[in-house]
Amino acid sequence: MEYNIDKNDANVNVTVSGRIDTTTAPQLEEAILPEIDGANEVVIDFKNLEYISSAGLRLLLMLQKKMNAAGGTFKILNVNDFVMEVFEMTGFKDILTIA
Repeated sequence: MEYNIDKNDANVNVTVSGRIDTTTAPQLEEAILPEIDGANEVVIDFKNLEYISSAGLRLLLMLQKKMNAAGGTFKILNVNDFVMEVFEMTGFKDILTIA
């Protein structure tokens, strides 16, 4: 997994490529959490994401809850068919904002 975090004022943009699984999800969580404090909007671009496991889903749910509690927004962009299928099967499609 590779990621890039770009923080501009109260907006955080994250691009992720590769796989978010039990090995990489904690690394991504550790990198993102400090950056979202005080953020109004967090956007994650999954254009090059190949796979997401339940550990990745847990991370997305936690980010969604944190942003809801802070009154901010959380969006996911460029979801491929495989990842969308995972979101649909788990009900995450109805919980997350996917653009």
